[in-house]
Amino acid sequence: MNTPNDKRKRRSHGPREEKEFEEYMLQLDRVTRVVKGGRRMRFRATVIIGDRAGRVGIGLGKGADVQIAARKAASDAKKNLITVPIVNDTIPHAAKLKYKAARVLIIPAAPGTGLIAGSAVRKMLELAGVKNVLSKSFGTTNRVVLGQAMLRILSELKLTEAAKKFTAELKRQKDDEKKKRQAAQKGSEKVGRRRSPRKDDAKKEPSDLKVAAKKVEKEKGRLEQEIEQKA
Repeated sequence: MNTPNDKRKRRSHGPREEKEFEEYMLQLDRVTRVVKGGRRMRFRATVIIGDRAGRVGIGLGKGADVQIAARKAASDAKKNLITVPIVNDTIPHAAKLKYKAARVLIIPAAPGTGLIAGSAVRKMLELAGVKNVLSKSFGTTNRVVLGQAMLRILSELKLTEAAKKFTAELKRQKDDEKKKRQAAQKGSEKVGRRRSPRKDDAKKEPSDLKVAAKKVEKEKGRLEQEIEQKA
């Protein structure tokens, strides 16, 4: 008969699989529906997912439990995934959009500016992988509507010819810097490496000890000759 301890031993505690997307709960609402028998309470979750490398999505999900609603929302967000073109950590061009009661404006910014945005606009850009942008939202402050508006405005972004040239030039500069670093590293390794003495060098250039021994032998022979002459 299997005991509870045996079941615990059989469980594997291997490494957990890394999630492909990062999830963020944008909003969680409790929804009450009135029926003949009374009130039925459910939860509605709004989840944003992204890989911080150009892909982002938003979805809604309802369930009797918070976890169920969040799981459904994440599954719905995967169906609404879009790819955002990113140029030098910012968007390729300015864009504006009116969706329902929300009006959103986003403008590319220079490196080091950061995300000048708030609410759902900031989270959508952050999970998409955009690091520098200027934005302004007008009208409603509903985070769900703002998130859906951002999904539409980001899907309309396209790489312009100037952005393509800039990306190619930036990539070429990075490749050149990488090659220079590798060449400098190889040069420093050659300078720091000591050349091992060869056999030919040892034959051509005798060591200091051998030279000193020869000098002692010559001096000894000279002294012996002088003694013999005096005798």
